[in-house]
Amino acid sequence: MAEYRLNTPLTDEDIEQLKAGDVVFLTGTIHSARDAAHKKLMDLLDAGKDLPFELEGSAIYYVGPSPAPPGRPIGSAGPTTSYRMDTYAPRLHSLGMKASIGKGKRSDEVKEAMKQYKGVYFGATGGAGALLSNSIVESTVIAFEELGPEAIRAMKVKDFPLLVINDCHGGELYVKPKLDTAG
Repeated sequence: MAEYRLNTPLTDEDIEQLKAGDVVFLTGTIHSARDAAHKKLMDLLDAGKDLPFELEGSAIYYVGPSPAPPGRPIGSAGPTTSYRMDTYAPRLHSLGMKASIGKGKRSDEVKEAMKQYKGVYFGATGGAGALLSNSIVESTVIAFEELGPEAIRAMKVKDFPLLVINDCHGGELYVKPKLDTAG
């Protein structure tokens, strides 16, 4: 396992060096989007309209943050389960998205899209939303404000801690829990 410090927008070269199990500290702008926002993005694409942010080199964080407390740019910002976006991810990878950030396993279709288009799936620590929010230094709603916490946000992050779960070479990190049978 290696450790990397990467900046957005991500490039093919950034992605190609990563292997499942590597640790990445990401700095730059990432975008939040969950189920409802992904559906709206697909509707825009189907209508031939521009998206609210540039997909090329992008990283999308599957998060619906809590309201920001006084003096903070964002509230708790823990990852949501990624498979709910699996229907949309291959298309977004084909259009330039380089990374998705969430928790849980991805479908075979998403893994194939990551191999074909040089993408990566990062895991963010579930249950640590308050801690993760410390790496988010700015957060601005840029689209679909009517979705509340599921609106698309541009979030500036500094050293956002991530773990490579699926790499563009077909590698996958999966740790099978050990069951205590001695008792």
